[in-house]
Amino acid sequence: MPYVIGSSCIDTKDRACVEECPVDCIYEGDRKLYINPVECIDCGACEPACPMEAIYPLGQAGGDEFGPDNSAFFSEVLPGRPAPLGNPGGAGPLGPVGVDTLLVRGDR
Repeated sequence: MPYVIGSSCIDTKDRACVEECPVDCIYEGDRKLYINPVECIDCGACEPACPMEAIYPLGQAGGDEFGPDNSAFFSEVLPGRPAPLGNPGGAGPLGPVGVDTLLVRGDR
């Protein structure tokens, strides 16, 4: 079961989780980080690294809106992009995406 990054990452983006991820599946939006649910190997290395306690297994969310939101970051067309991100195979080569999902953008 993949991990999810929740609301306490918004406007914080500590990035300690990125350093711990062995498969480079944590991508950077404008205001928040996102875990690619297809690329995540469920190792859990990111969860204890997050000082904001924003990372948790998807099933633990209990109806939390950030599970579907993390998936939407990769499956929906984001503003200014011609197509969905899909599964690029690693966040490092892609670099910061610079946009967020509708949920995270909020009123911005």
